[in-house]
Amino acid sequence: MSNHDLSLGSDQRGAPSKPGRAFDPVDAAGLRPGVIVHDPAETVDDLLEAFARGLQARGFKVAGYVQKSHGEGSGNRIDFLDLATGTLRDGDLRAGVSYLQTALKEQADLLVIGRFAACLEATDSLKTVKLTPRLGQTLPMLTAIAGHSIHQWHSYARREGAMIAPDLAALWQWWGPEQLYRDLALGVADDEVRQIACGQRWIMVEGPHGSGLAYLPRHPRDLLPRLNGLAKQSLKQLAAMATSWNPLETALAVAAINAHYNRYDLAAFPGNGVKSFRHLAGRVGVIGAFPGVDGMLPNCAVMEADPRPGEYPLAAMDSILPACDATIVNASSLINRTLPRVLRLSQHRPVALIGPATPMTPRLFDYGLSVLGGLIVSDPKGLASAIRAGALPREFSRFGRFVHLTRGSSPAGAAADPADNDFAISAPRRSHA
Repeated sequence: MSNHDLSLGSDQRGAPSKPGRAFDPVDAAGLRPGVIVHDPAETVDDLLEAFARGLQARGFKVAGYVQKSHGEGSGNRIDFLDLATGTLRDGDLRAGVSYLQTALKEQADLLVIGRFAACLEATDSLKTVKLTPRLGQTLPMLTAIAGHSIHQWHSYARREGAMIAPDLAALWQWWGPEQLYRDLALGVADDEVRQIACGQRWIMVEGPHGSGLAYLPRHPRDLLPRLNGLAKQSLKQLAAMATSWNPLETALAVAAINAHYNRYDLAAFPGNGVKSFRHLAGRVGVIGAFPGVDGMLPNCAVMEADPRPGEYPLAAMDSILPACDATIVNASSLINRTLPRVLRLSQHRPVALIGPATPMTPRLFDYGLSVLGGLIVSDPKGLASAIRAGALPREFSRFGRFVHLTRGSSPAGAAADPADNDFAISAPRRSHA
């Protein structure tokens, strides 16, 4: 892989605030820039800090700073709040340079440079530096700019940068659903693995507080010889393989992730939550056909890898999903990595992730999901034997309960809906998205 020059300008540049300045575009091979556009009379430092703190709480590594003004009583002094350490330091325009260099060196997950002028100075500092980014990865970089100066951002970022509204939902949308794999893995505890049960279609990982399932996208012959060694690792170590491009490793990682989040004592609503979509007036997109979905959702558009009459191929997602009022996607989309694409195509509309392999954690709600329907295992020993014997998902209810979580709702005191369980135990008809 060739090196990428992150040079962003010449030594003849004027100060960032001078009108008529020419900006060289940022090189997107190493940086993924985003800017919060705000009213000139307001600041967004508190918003930047809240977003950064939210990511840090999930385990992401954040570098950079936001400005902290101490008001008139302190002589209008402005300090920098270091987001990595939580300490205050004197601020100057060149501080962004050291923050960018530290973020690149330490492979931070996010860099925040509170002002666009400092962002320019920081990226200018790399004009003599050659950087080879990790394959398929860039450093997300957030800054802020007043609306009347937006032309400077256009000149700087060209088509590679994103303009972001000043609210948390917009920031999560910019952060992107591709990040959910690391997010899920970062939250998994370093607990022991009690067993790994593998069949031809499903794999189960048992931890001390729960058991998790994942659909196998192909025969596990390449994985089977490694299982004894992998079973000696912790749940966290297995979950870290969620970023692997090996589909069998991804499946194992998802099972480990579910063993952490799908706890035996999880409080959740009964059933998988699909019935809540019946009341939508518009069309519902369904990725991965479920038995009985036509009767449950008469006005649905089903997309399948091997479509039957009346269904659509997966390639139709790009055309169909943006016109749907909601989307239901099978949890195997998490394993074959089509879930981020579905979430981008279904932005600002309800999306349900359904199936035994669904991680039951509110972490996923910030990425655009509104309903999570999955399996809470109550008999791991029995389920392990059934999986090794080739059991299908319709049999899994013998070993646990199908439940769902909804964004913004608490399951406390939720009433059971027996009719919902009929659909909750259904499984994808065949290999799918």
